[in-house]
Amino acid sequence: MASEVARLAVVSAAASVALAYARLATSRLAPSIPRLAALLPALLLLPVLPFAFSSIQFRTISAFFLVWLCGFKLLLLAAGHGPLHPALPLVRFVAARMPTYAVPVFDGAHVYLMLELFLASAAALARALLGAELEPQFDRPYLASSLRDFWGRRWNLMVPGVLRPCVYRPVRARFGAAAGVLAAFLVSRAMHEVMFYYITLEAGTGEVTAFFALHGACVVAERWMARQRGVWRPPRPVATALTLAFVTGTGSWLFFAPVIRSGLDKARPSSRSARG
Repeated sequence: MASEVARLAVVSAAASVALAYARLATSRLAPSIPRLAALLPALLLLPVLPFAFSSIQFRTISAFFLVWLCGFKLLLLAAGHGPLHPALPLVRFVAARMPTYAVPVFDGAHVYLMLELFLASAAALARALLGAELEPQFDRPYLASSLRDFWGRRWNLMVPGVLRPCVYRPVRARFGAAAGVLAAFLVSRAMHEVMFYYITLEAGTGEVTAFFALHGACVVAERWMARQRGVWRPPRPVATALTLAFVTGTGSWLFFAPVIRSGLDKARPSSRSARG
């Protein structure tokens, strides 16, 4: 993880240089074929940069932003359209506004990478000071083929590791497995509401509760479907795509709603301090 962070710094610097060059190269050229030709060095460099990463998550996320979003913005710049313009200040040109639909993808990736980095650092510290190996806390959640797989076996494993003995098993013993699953998701909902309050300093309005209630109900439905014979199941790649689409879609709609509503996703520290 430390090496990936170092590569992230190098890739970010290289992308910034490429965009600074693009601004300079197009500053005296009207939208035309020559402007497109002037942008070719940046357009050829950006698709190469994601290959600097060895981890699939860094490589995929960087490819999304550098190859897809940034590449198309530069093509629009060559034609005189889009959010980029040579007259923009350099910092704003390099950090052009992210489209709204991309924000949840970035937020989800940010949460995953932040937790991965923090937990990897804690594991390295435990190894150095105590000689102890901590269990991995993520198991490639981007490969989850179902919500049960995502929440129970791949995502932030310390949470299900705590909820199973504290909530799921006692409730299951008394009321059944479905009740145990729902109880675990509702307790997770309560703790996430608390965490979001620490982040936003605002009372929740129900979106996070709805997110975990929906996912809990879907996990119960998956468990029931898995026990049925003769039910068609999609191939694993399709199941993975559907699972990630559902997590991303409901996450952007419900899970990240408190952060978006509070404005923290728009980086306005002065307004937050004025409100506090």
